[in-house]
Amino acid sequence: MAATFTYKVRDRQGRLVEGSLEADSGTLVAERLRQMGYVPIAIDKKNDIALKRELKIPGVSNRVRQRDIAVLSRQFATMINAGLTLLRTLTILAEQTESKALAAIVDEVRSDVEKGASLSQALAKHPKAFSRLYVSMVRAGEAAGVLDVVLNQLADTVEKQVELRRKIVSAMAYPVVVFGLVITIVTAMLLFVVPMFTKLYKQLGGALPLPTKLLVNVSSAMTNWWWLVIGAEAVGFVMLRRFIATPAGRERFDAFKLRLPIVGGLVRKAALSRFSRTLSVLLHAGVPILESLEITAETVNNAVLAKAVKATQSGVKVGESVARPLAEHSSFPPMLVQMMAVGEETGALDTMLDKVADFYEAEVEATVAGLTSLLEPLLIVTMGGCVGGMVVALYLPMFNIIKLIK
Repeated sequence: MAATFTYKVRDRQGRLVEGSLEADSGTLVAERLRQMGYVPIAIDKKNDIALKRELKIPGVSNRVRQRDIAVLSRQFATMINAGLTLLRTLTILAEQTESKALAAIVDEVRSDVEKGASLSQALAKHPKAFSRLYVSMVRAGEAAGVLDVVLNQLADTVEKQVELRRKIVSAMAYPVVVFGLVITIVTAMLLFVVPMFTKLYKQLGGALPLPTKLLVNVSSAMTNWWWLVIGAEAVGFVMLRRFIATPAGRERFDAFKLRLPIVGGLVRKAALSRFSRTLSVLLHAGVPILESLEITAETVNNAVLAKAVKATQSGVKVGESVARPLAEHSSFPPMLVQMMAVGEETGALDTMLDKVADFYEAEVEATVAGLTSLLEPLLIVTMGGCVGGMVVALYLPMFNIIKLIK
């Protein structure tokens, strides 16, 4: 059944032309436009445009997932390697990419390339989708004439980062759910169960044990001043977010995460893996060492490690090696520093960093598995202790109540 499609095209003089056509599919519209001598830029079904506007949700509809970027990179590399032109590749990617937000971005990239911009320049206009790491590697691939190789490397890198993040999130999901359940149960008991016992105790009289007094006082405070508790929590959350948004606050918060007794080791290993993988990929793609260190500092996702990398960059500028300045920072373990030093001496720094990244990724997997098995019984004991302790505190006065009844 024929439908109406709106289109944007360029004529032979390069002028932008807009209009609409009726056809059975967008592919037929594109073929007809090419027969008319136009170069299609965008083709949309009229009803779909209205639907997109109605269903557009801020912060959700425009979100581009890293997994989609990895798939796009792999498809991009395959088509470039097969001999397709850059413009045709971008056109195909814009049509077949499942993510609507990413498809729109790719279409804009294709339009910019058509106007004369390089691929890296066009990608740089969309920092939310394509990171500086991505843009720098594409620029290096363009300069060396190995764009397909670089895109495959990017796909591998993004896929490994996504998988690493997935494992960490899945490991943290269980503790978060159980902790939320504990908070819910304790809050419900304080607001609804404890007040019932409080009324009973007042009617019968008598002195309450200390644990029961504390529980009754906390329950009374939450029941009468719940709005103040919620307001204080909201204000505290906002102040913490603002504090973390500042450079000094972010550094202190990241340093605190590294010092945590159980989670700190996992955070450190994940950051070191990201540092090693990013720097390895950039150096292998031919990005200059100073620019590679600058990009790595931005993508390491930890202010403490980023500060050390920036200090290393300053040392490299005055002729020092990469490994020596890093050795001055306790955030980087000796094993990593020594392997980097050997890599510099042998001229295979990117290879050494790749091995270090593999090692720390394996360490993260082992830590995640151990953390899950450790936290599960610990959280069950915590939940039982909280709920059981409240029940015991409530029933302690029952012994005195029995005596009063007698």
